[in-house]
Amino acid sequence: MLVLAALYCYLLTIIIPDKFVSRFRKVTQSLLMLLTTGVLFIFIRGGVTESTSNVGQVYFSNDQFLNHSAVNPTFSLLSSLNKTQDFGEEFNFFDEDRREKLFEALYPNSDGDSIVNVLKTKKPNILLILMESFGASFIEPLGGLPDVTPNFNRLSKEGVFFTNCYANSYRTDRGTICALSGYLGLPTASVMKLPVKSQTLPAISDELVKVGYTTDFLYGGDINFTNMKSYLLSKGYQKTTADKDFSLSEQRSNAWGVNDNITFNYLFSEIEKKRKEPWHTGFLTLSSHEPFEVPYSRLKDKIPNAFAYTDECFGKFIDKLKKSPAWDNLLIICVADHGFYYPKEGLNTLPKFYHIPMLWLGGAIKEPMAVDKIMNQADLSATLLAQLGIDHSKFNFSRNILSSSYKYPFAFYTFNNGFSFRDSTGVTVYDNNSNKVIYQDPSESSDRIDRGKAILQTVYDDLGARK
Repeated sequence: MLVLAALYCYLLTIIIPDKFVSRFRKVTQSLLMLLTTGVLFIFIRGGVTESTSNVGQVYFSNDQFLNHSAVNPTFSLLSSLNKTQDFGEEFNFFDEDRREKLFEALYPNSDGDSIVNVLKTKKPNILLILMESFGASFIEPLGGLPDVTPNFNRLSKEGVFFTNCYANSYRTDRGTICALSGYLGLPTASVMKLPVKSQTLPAISDELVKVGYTTDFLYGGDINFTNMKSYLLSKGYQKTTADKDFSLSEQRSNAWGVNDNITFNYLFSEIEKKRKEPWHTGFLTLSSHEPFEVPYSRLKDKIPNAFAYTDECFGKFIDKLKKSPAWDNLLIICVADHGFYYPKEGLNTLPKFYHIPMLWLGGAIKEPMAVDKIMNQADLSATLLAQLGIDHSKFNFSRNILSSSYKYPFAFYTFNNGFSFRDSTGVTVYDNNSNKVIYQDPSESSDRIDRGKAILQTVYDDLGARK
């Protein structure tokens, strides 16, 4: 503020002649005020990049008390003014008895007996790769376009391939929460943007730290975007690596940050250096995001070409790992943060948008197999922790799909103020704005609608109660 005030005075008294100032003082002052206000707004916003300033930008520790102490009180007050939403009062479709009755059988608390154990060990090293926008539209074994992802296609035959998995939401910030915390995506809010709420969620990383894992997270973009850094640090990730940890030329290799070939190479080198086991690393890819400009040109259409580029980077990374000693005790989990329906880009109300791949690879896998049960991205948490022999009772919206208690396979996913419910009878898409069904196949089902409403009401009640 002092620098801007000094600059303002300097412009008034030195640069502009006295006669001009006296004659056009009001006009000059107005123009300079507009100029300095614009400059000040850029500082308030946090620069001209994709990311804007947020509370989590100053988070630096796994100790939340230290993070809260680092937040500017005035900024915190202004930031909280638009976050007074009372989630518990939203989407009250049913009275409490009716809601409870509809919901109780959908997410069983009892884990039941494990039907399938897919791992050779209870303590593998775990690499969890969130693949940006990697929808089934580009995965040939899932009915997608041929020859876009040849590496993923061949590797799907070498691991545990979940063929009927659906994302819970439609954006990266929401999908990351769904995958790592087993929490459902919301149609009217992003939990990641609400640090006071997101820090209360359970997380895979938190549970792994409790049993002796070291943890870290890699993302080639701005890790402060949508308060991601605050979420990761509050969920047990002991180290984060992002765009600013790479050279300036690498940071500019993509509109969103560091291209995937660079981050995959960095990831491999870091894995090679690891000596303390067990460890868990999270990694979010970046290049398969609009504007889809990548240093690769195998396909003519730039959108499939961007996904082909990430697949190329992924395939080379896995092939190098197979030759490394790290492979033998390694579990690699690949899952999309959300889907992408090509060629009808952007239609995120359509069910095809939410179909995503999930693949478990590595030397820790017993044998290749396909799992065709309908499931959600959020079920990763309970399913993985159960395979590791770790309690997952905190994950109220995540199901162990490999247990005997998983008797009613279904998928629930949300878009902008709407939701969809899919089970063996079909799929229903419901718009909350118009309070009506906007898509159904093969026919309308009141059971699917009611169950979807009960889930939505329950998750909003849950979020409202989190302090």
